Amino acid sequence: MRQLWLAVRSSFWFLPTLLVLASVILAVVLVESEHWLPSGLLEEWPRLFGSDAESARGLLTTIATTMITVAGVAFSSTLVALSLASSQYSSRVLHNFMRDKGTQSALGAFVGIFAYCLVVLRTIRGGDDVEYVPSLAVLGGLALGFVGIAVLIYFIHHIARVIQANHILAEVAADTIAAIENLYPERGGLENSFLESANSGATQNWYPVLADKTGYLQSADIDALLAFARKRHTVVRMERMVGQFVIEGVPVFSLLGTAVTDDDYSQLYWLYAVGRQRTVEQDAAFGIRQLVDVALRALSPGVNDTTTAVMCLHHLTAILVRLTDRKIECSFRAKDDKIRLLTPGPTYADLIADAFDQIRQNASANVAVLEVLLGSLELLASITTDMARRKVLLQHAQAVAELGYISVPDRQDRQRVGDKSSRLIATLSTSSLERATTGKGEHVTL
Repeated sequence: MRQLWLAVRSSFWFLPTLLVLASVILAVVLVESEHWLPSGLLEEWPRLFGSDAESARGLLTTIATTMITVAGVAFSSTLVALSLASSQYSSRVLHNFMRDKGTQSALGAFVGIFAYCLVVLRTIRGGDDVEYVPSLAVLGGLALGFVGIAVLIYFIHHIARVIQANHILAEVAADTIAAIENLYPERGGLENSFLESANSGATQNWYPVLADKTGYLQSADIDALLAFARKRHTVVRMERMVGQFVIEGVPVFSLLGTAVTDDDYSQLYWLYAVGRQRTVEQDAAFGIRQLVDVALRALSPGVNDTTTAVMCLHHLTAILVRLTDRKIECSFRAKDDKIRLLTPGPTYADLIADAFDQIRQNASANVAVLEVLLGSLELLASITTDMARRKVLLQHAQAVAELGYISVPDRQDRQRVGDKSSRLIATLSTSSLERATTGKGEHVTL
């Protein structure tokens, strides 16, 4: 249900619909408020409130026609921006455009003003017998017309800003960092006693819980799964991690030592969400995937935009810096000092590979990208003290060094890349050897 609410709230129609409903309610309130105003107030301000039925109709009709025309133009501009983002960057970043609150608010404002004018027009009466003009509502329509002009100016500025590469990449990186803060709040190493307890159940019987639909595992309610496992006095093991593709009829959970009942199915059905596309809220690897896709498109021969690829590496490095001291390999959740939930997840090596492997493979002979890759690895190495993680960085530095040696044709460029990679490899190798020899956990100064 939480995932459904997130999907609805970030959809392209939710906020505009709310604004239309608010406009209709405002129109009804202003029309009815005529009877609540002090008698004679409207006559005291004839230039502000005084207008006959024909003038009021003409004013509101003009505003309504203009707003619905502007809404059509704004919608067309949005489609052009979506098409440009898909072709220039990646189709995976379209979701960020779809849930952009600025664009949604602008479209909702235009359509809402149109709806307001329609409601007020319906109440105007004119003729020889009876004439009724809701003067306050007509004045409100005029004010909303000026609001529409301001929103149009804002929309033009906003749509020109959101299609820029730096804005797109910054938004993706911010969403990914927020997911990291939520998914990996703990810092430090693993508790080996818990891990040994978790592995001790590997030889026992596991009973599968089959997926009810095909798609990407978008989220899982960890707290509710813990509560379910505690109530059933069992251990729940997730067979797929968030972001992976699941198929209907294939196990998505397993229960340790206890058969799965229909009541279990009915409870577990609400504790995970499967959809047609990945989401970043519980899948930090998907945020990394989006930035990598943009970098690969930038490095393709048809685009050849090295600057955008470099910007992607900068944002990827900012994300990986947040992961440096996080406990992300932890594959269990405990309740009351007992293992209750086993959760597969990406390791530090997996996330580093997701971020750098494909970019390196497509950056052959691109000196600028190779140097930035080495700079990112050097920065990560300077703040990483864990031996296993430094070994991962060493392997990637060696891969970049080998690629630079075999792909860069110019001797000076090749030497520059080689010198930088050699220093990084020597630093990682020496510090790793020293730490292995001394067995100490002090911070390494580079």
